[in-house]
Amino acid sequence: MCLCFRKNNLTLQEFSDADLGGDFDTKKSTIGYIFTLGGTIVSWKSKLQNRVALSTTEAEYIAIS
Repeated sequence: MCLCFRKNNLTLQEFSDADLGGDFDTKKSTIGYIFTLGGTIVSWKSKLQNRVALSTTEAEYIAIS
């Protein structure tokens, strides 16, 4: 998933992803996102989701919301 905004040749992009049940102890998914501006990373985060997702679709939906 990517959102692009352009002004004066700068592009702001956001990428997000999630796995399903990546933490073996809690079965919670790991989510993450990265923001880039002009190809340079300006912000990122990776963490466990607050609840257990029952499918990869649900894990991805939680990640982007």
